[in-house]
Amino acid sequence: MGFLSKVKEAMSGDTSRVINEAEEEGYVELGAEQGMGESKITVRPFVLQDFESIKPILESLRDGHTVALINIQALKEKDLVELKRAINKLKKTCDAIEGDIAGFGDDWIAAVPSFAKIHRAKKEELEPKKKVEEVTEYSSEEPMASEEMVPEDDGEPKIETY
Repeated sequence: MGFLSKVKEAMSGDTSRVINEAEEEGYVELGAEQGMGESKITVRPFVLQDFESIKPILESLRDGHTVALINIQALKEKDLVELKRAINKLKKTCDAIEGDIAGFGDDWIAAVPSFAKIHRAKKEELEPKKKVEEVTEYSSEEPMASEEMVPEDDGEPKIETY
């Protein structure tokens, strides 16, 4: 009996005979419940409304399977002192669990457990590279009267000192 005919019989309802034949031939049936367990890592967004709303964030970080993306905009607009307290508490918790914490943008913080690391761009990567222009040589001699640079006349009186 071919494989496709076994699948066709399984779809029609006579599964016990098909399962027995498959086990005899060395096939193993994988149940849906075996692959549908809880995921290993959860990326979860949080909103920091006040200092008390930090508790579920800390619990999920201590659990060790959650990457927390925290929006701090509401607390930032409300109370900066409370925001600093909350960020210090997050830093201490991340240090205790050997995790990592970093801000991105103006209103977001990422906090991760010990299995993850947050990439931080080097200062050179953040700033655009400035083009180096050609340098001309300057002599130490005083310019001659004819070589003196005279600024353009824009209608305002100029004061010259000698």
